[in-house]
Amino acid sequence: MDRLDTITSVSVLPLVFTSGWASGINAYAVVLLLGIFGATGVADDVPEALQRPDVLIVAGVLFLCEAVADKIPYVDSAWDSVHTVVRPVTGAVVAALLAGESGSLPELAAGAIGGSTALLSHLVKAGTRMAVNTSPEPVSNIVISVAEDLGVAGIVTFAIFNPVAAAIIAGGLLALGIAVVVILIGRIRRFLRRRAQRREEKRIVTAGGAHRPPG
Repeated sequence: MDRLDTITSVSVLPLVFTSGWASGINAYAVVLLLGIFGATGVADDVPEALQRPDVLIVAGVLFLCEAVADKIPYVDSAWDSVHTVVRPVTGAVVAALLAGESGSLPELAAGAIGGSTALLSHLVKAGTRMAVNTSPEPVSNIVISVAEDLGVAGIVTFAIFNPVAAAIIAGGLLALGIAVVVILIGRIRRFLRRRAQRREEKRIVTAGGAHRPPG
């Protein structure tokens, strides 16, 4: 069977896992890449829902927004907070669509795998960014963001042709990411304390302005 004609000849599970991992880092890139691969005929088994022009346009615009927000200190963490729900849900939906197209894995099971994997990788990404934001310089944010974008693009593309190998790599990166977050837990706590302090200071300033007598 030609690898260009099918996502996987054995089971869709490896691609479900890989797309879930990638969705936790950049869900819009996953939707955009799979949609483009399907629309251009690189992979015939990409669900039609991901190939729709409106889906590709929206995913492309949101990908560009994320590409900018993800490289700005503190803005990246705020963006991650908003996407705590978006990324796992996207991972679950993409996984269910892939399973429905393949027929080799129940959609509900695929959604659970894709969503939970996306949640784990999202938490790793968010935790890493909190640790990085304890440093005042912006270079590390940009470097990490570019590495994440390239990693997602490379592994999703690799998964189209070698789904099992890509899933193994994604699993290894997920495990490594969890280990890094555990090591950086002290810096993450400092970031959370600093953010809570800023919120409290802002609340005090706002409350003081509200109670100030008119001049």
